[in-house]
Amino acid sequence: MAQQPQGPTAADLAAQKPEEFWEKLYHRRADDTVAWGARVNPVLAETAVTLAPGAALDLGCGTGGDTLWLARRGWRVTAVDISPTAVERVADHARAQGLGEPVTTQRHDLARTFPAGKFDLISAQYFHTPYELPRDSILRAAARALRPGGRLLVVDHGSIAPWSWNQDQDTHFPTSDEVYAGLALPSSGWAVERADTPRREATGPGGQVATVTDHVLLVRRADG
Repeated sequence: MAQQPQGPTAADLAAQKPEEFWEKLYHRRADDTVAWGARVNPVLAETAVTLAPGAALDLGCGTGGDTLWLARRGWRVTAVDISPTAVERVADHARAQGLGEPVTTQRHDLARTFPAGKFDLISAQYFHTPYELPRDSILRAAARALRPGGRLLVVDHGSIAPWSWNQDQDTHFPTSDEVYAGLALPSSGWAVERADTPRREATGPGGQVATVTDHVLLVRRADG
């Protein structure tokens, strides 16, 4: 029988601050050149490919796959993460690929600070953490940072994969409707362009393949 993935225990989490936890994770991956910037998240790709490039914000950029994919397609991207190693490596890979000008990296603990500026696309891909996080308030800040006509794309896990840290089958994953309600947007001036639960085949870190569910919300701020 395959061994279940071992996620962080309560003792592990209590022993580290969130920034220490994520820095340790990305520091372990620092020498894995294949992982850094290797893949774009599929829902982001299918969404952004239909849009005119502009200014994008990648919340929790991680290994930078989304950031680099957007930059290669003409977007100016601000990539943020809580881990210094993550943002340093994304910047290094952007420069190595000739994308140093359109990519800006910033370190933020989004529970405390949010990047300045206005954006045409803000992406929050699998914006989950084993720590408590004021997710609703962060996503509300993201919505406020949109330019007129800009879009906020939130893609969340909707199921547990065989390689997930959390193997609790009773876990509740917020639906796209629940995420939208948490944004507490005004009744006018906003449009929901997508709110659904697609299924896709995903490949885990060990090469495992499984069908997983995503919860997708795409919100557009009105022009003018």
